[in-house]
Amino acid sequence: MKQNLQIKEKADSVKADSGKKQSGQELTRQEQFVKNHRRHHHEIASWRTILFLLFLAIWEISADLKWIDSFFFSSPGRVAKNFAEQLKHNSLLSHIGVTLFETLLSFLLVVLLSLLVSTLLWYSAKLSEILEPYLVVLNSLPKSALAPLFIVWLGTGTRTIIVAGISVAVFGSIISLYTGFQQVDAEKITLIYTLGGSRRDAFSKVVLPGSVPTLLSTAKVNIGLALVGVIIGEFLAARRGLGYLIIYGSQVFQLDMVITSIIILCVIALGFYKSVQIIEHQIKIRFKL
Repeated sequence: MKQNLQIKEKADSVKADSGKKQSGQELTRQEQFVKNHRRHHHEIASWRTILFLLFLAIWEISADLKWIDSFFFSSPGRVAKNFAEQLKHNSLLSHIGVTLFETLLSFLLVVLLSLLVSTLLWYSAKLSEILEPYLVVLNSLPKSALAPLFIVWLGTGTRTIIVAGISVAVFGSIISLYTGFQQVDAEKITLIYTLGGSRRDAFSKVVLPGSVPTLLSTAKVNIGLALVGVIIGEFLAARRGLGYLIIYGSQVFQLDMVITSIIILCVIALGFYKSVQIIEHQIKIRFKL
């Protein structure tokens, strides 16, 4: 009897040791996966940095060796010098601030308008059938062709620029959000109705939460489109902003100013995209999407 108990205790201890080893192996695998994941991201970031620095080096060397005309193509050194000069005159920051304000306001209005119209289309199938061809046509129009009309209708100024920014993104955003609403699982909506819920309950508890990924992905596209629309508006109807600097610099052949403004726009676009991406990541973690 004692021998049987001793054998059983040894077997239990062996099982416990093997279980610890397995958990340790699993933990090691998880740590290895995280390590490989971080290494991959660091490698991608390193290659991006190397390619960017290589581009700047080739650009600068080409200008110094007269392979390209620095008057027309500029150079990193000339761009940095122009950037510093504009900062000294305190003009560049005000132009950047104007463009940022107009872009953010246009983006927020695009999100609100597209969400409101998409909701109305989802509530009324007849209305969506009536408006669908108009939305497709308006979305396909070249928005730069509408900018002169906005100037005639609204005059020059911030209001016209914001409307131009909205016009570039809003119609495509409405179509994307409404399509996302329609692709929500129909069985869940049927379940809401079966349990006595209304159409409002179906929208608030199933359709809208199920369309959060679509809303976030659309927002990442819209922030860039809003910036494009604002720059189009500033080309034609502004006395401040980065778009105005680009047009003014090209007219007086200050191409260093033009390229500096374009590079700043690239940085702003990247910052907007990364900001929306961070917000998207936080929402997905919080709501476990």
